[in-house]
Amino acid sequence: MKPESGATPILEMRGISKTFSGLKVLKEVGLTVFAGEVHALMGENGAGKSTLMKVLSGAHQADAGGEIRIDGQRVASYGPRAAKEHGVAVIYQELSLCPNLSVAENIYLGRELRGRSWTVDRKAMEAGCVDVLHRLGADFKPQTKVSTLSIAERQLVEIARAIHAHARILVMDEPTTPLSSRETDRLFALIRQLRQEGLAIVYISHRMAEIYELSDRVSVLRDGKHVGMLAREDLSADALVKMMVGRDLSGFYKKEHAPYDPGNVVMRVREMADGGRVRGCSFDLHAGEVLGIAGLVGAGRTELARLIFGADPRISGTLEVAGKAVTSLRGPVDAIRAGVVYLTEDRKSQGLFLDMSVRDNINVCACVPDASYGGVLDRRRGAQRASEAIKSLAIRVASPNINVGALSGGNQQKVLLARLLEIKPHVLILDEPTRGVDIGAKSEIYRIINELAQAGIGVVVISSELPEIVGTSDRVLVMREGELVAELGGHSGREISQENIIELATGAQQVEPQAARIPAAH
Repeated sequence: MKPESGATPILEMRGISKTFSGLKVLKEVGLTVFAGEVHALMGENGAGKSTLMKVLSGAHQADAGGEIRIDGQRVASYGPRAAKEHGVAVIYQELSLCPNLSVAENIYLGRELRGRSWTVDRKAMEAGCVDVLHRLGADFKPQTKVSTLSIAERQLVEIARAIHAHARILVMDEPTTPLSSRETDRLFALIRQLRQEGLAIVYISHRMAEIYELSDRVSVLRDGKHVGMLAREDLSADALVKMMVGRDLSGFYKKEHAPYDPGNVVMRVREMADGGRVRGCSFDLHAGEVLGIAGLVGAGRTELARLIFGADPRISGTLEVAGKAVTSLRGPVDAIRAGVVYLTEDRKSQGLFLDMSVRDNINVCACVPDASYGGVLDRRRGAQRASEAIKSLAIRVASPNINVGALSGGNQQKVLLARLLEIKPHVLILDEPTRGVDIGAKSEIYRIINELAQAGIGVVVISSELPEIVGTSDRVLVMREGELVAELGGHSGREISQENIIELATGAQQVEPQAARIPAAH
């Protein structure tokens, strides 16, 4: 919905600054939002989006000099209570529900209805939220325990709580991250309904497809500053990327390393199979090459990577790294000793120690070489290693002693990369390396991939984002139903393109059996 000419904004944030420990993270930021619009807020991690929204929610107090206006009127004393009284509600990525309570108890949390004896009147609360749940299309009851609901249903409870409390300005922070495609479609339909009903929605996301589909206008933050606003009709990937990272989309993907030497094979994989998803996969990886593996979800890409890394048992297959056969591949330790490392697609549960510091996460694999005098760690060497890695990979962190769980997704990914690179590998397998990170962090990860290839490391990139595969890879192997069915680029004679990848991944384009084998086993 395009704001009417002369309409009064429901929300104006003027000259908002915020300083933490002498560091200014917001620099006179302005934001104007109208009723009945979806106003997207974009920017790379660390740009100031979350801090600005915490100022709006009253969780952070802005520096002197800025002001917040609701319906054109300046709110003199702004804090959490004032935010709620003026209809501001924020739904964060990490939902703030009490799973042991019912849906009704969560909706009324902090506003409980009391009976004559001053006890909580659960019956009245259950009756009082029937209408809002029906309005939002919920198919669960007010009495339902939140712990029994799915993530999408819990998100609906959060929205119901905001609407029930008469929210007029609803902030949604990366709401689709935990949702399936069907759940995302339902959420989008609900957002359109709320917009039609006159709510102002501030939508934070790093997914451009969502921004194109939902937003009426987009504001972009970079380095704590508001760098511009685009109306729906002016939206384009090139314009958004340039505003967010300060350069054109043409320089987004990095493929500046020298062409790989076809005679310098750093890893040979032959007849790798697990007896289930993966069947007889063979390929070569060259030193200094970025090799993409593409395919539909469920094609077996991650399973193949885990077999090569020894994370899952195989029924057949051989591995050769840097000219030496890996005679024992009983687990990841054997793969690491051979010079193969693997960055998992689930960095939080399978990669990082979230309650440990950045320094300790980087140094986990270096504990043995750092130990001396009967197992005493050389903390000075570890601190130096962490400092060098932070500088080399441009990890944005105030101190190496901060817990890695407090970092943005992109910086967490770079910490995990730093740890793996300390092993000095011959081969680096990256499984969805930019999933869940913003566009600025993606650009930095592409830079790192390019520099690793320049250094002669063989890099395998598994990604569901076709522009990423096309933009970063020297060759692409296409996987379908557990088999490597085709090669693009290199000496294959077939162009690396999104169209070719999709046609081969779906089976719409067939290749001759002898051409599909990559390469013939020997």
